[in-house]
Amino acid sequence: MNAPLSRREAIRARIMVCVEIVDTGYVDASGQPSPCHIWTGPDSGSGRDGGYPRMSLDGQTVAVHIVNWTNEHGFIPGKKQLDHLCRTRRCIRDDHLEMVTHKQNQKRRDQALKTRRQACP
Repeated sequence: MNAPLSRREAIRARIMVCVEIVDTGYVDASGQPSPCHIWTGPDSGSGRDGGYPRMSLDGQTVAVHIVNWTNEHGFIPGKKQLDHLCRTRRCIRDDHLEMVTHKQNQKRRDQALKTRRQACP
């Protein structure tokens, strides 16, 4: 007989059902290609801060990338937030996320936008 899944395993299984592994061109710090784990379920809509993955957990709507990070690495301190190193909001892969301050996250966002604008004619 199979033992029941632990809460951590059950959350991981619920998340992975709605994940598609996609090569978005992201290269990790060691220079190796690192495909994103793209959430295919609901998201936070199309507003200013839209496009982040959402799921229901214990009757609450929560951000999937935060649930996944917390499930794998533990608590995120109040003064920290997760930055998507791959710049893909729907990616929930924990090694594509880094815990940073709000200020660091905004600087990185601004730099990514600046780089993107310079690349477009």
